[in-house]
Amino acid sequence: MSTARVVLSAPYVLEYTYRRSVGPVLGRFLAGLRDGRVLGARTPGGRVLVPPSEYDPDTSEPVGDLVEVAQAGVVTTWSWVGTPRPRHPLPRPFAWALVKLDGADTPMLHAVDAGSMETMSTGMRVRVRWRKDRTGEIADIACFEPEAAS
Repeated sequence: MSTARVVLSAPYVLEYTYRRSVGPVLGRFLAGLRDGRVLGARTPGGRVLVPPSEYDPDTSEPVGDLVEVAQAGVVTTWSWVGTPRPRHPLPRPFAWALVKLDGADTPMLHAVDAGSMETMSTGMRVRVRWRKDRTGEIADIACFEPEAAS
């Protein structure tokens, strides 16, 4: 009696063949990035969400006005990428980090170009490095960089 198992496999491509409208809140956020500004949504309770959502995640109430926040903030947590992949935002080692911008109550995920893993730390100050040609997408923020690099 044979106990060999046959493993069947087939190629599969995961894709989304439709376009999604970003809506009025994210649309204004992305337009702000195009213009070199970072906007957050103020909740009815006064918190500022960056990136903004249309509804307060705690109460499900619609958010209010969009407000500009600072282009610098603090790394709240991070993970180092020693070997970037072709579609990563930087062609050299970098960190994925949650960055809480000054004036925001929530952190946003983005790349930090720190130079080396030894330079990265939770609590470090970073600032936006803008892409030269901006079009209204999250990649308009090329990455964050240590604030001391200025």
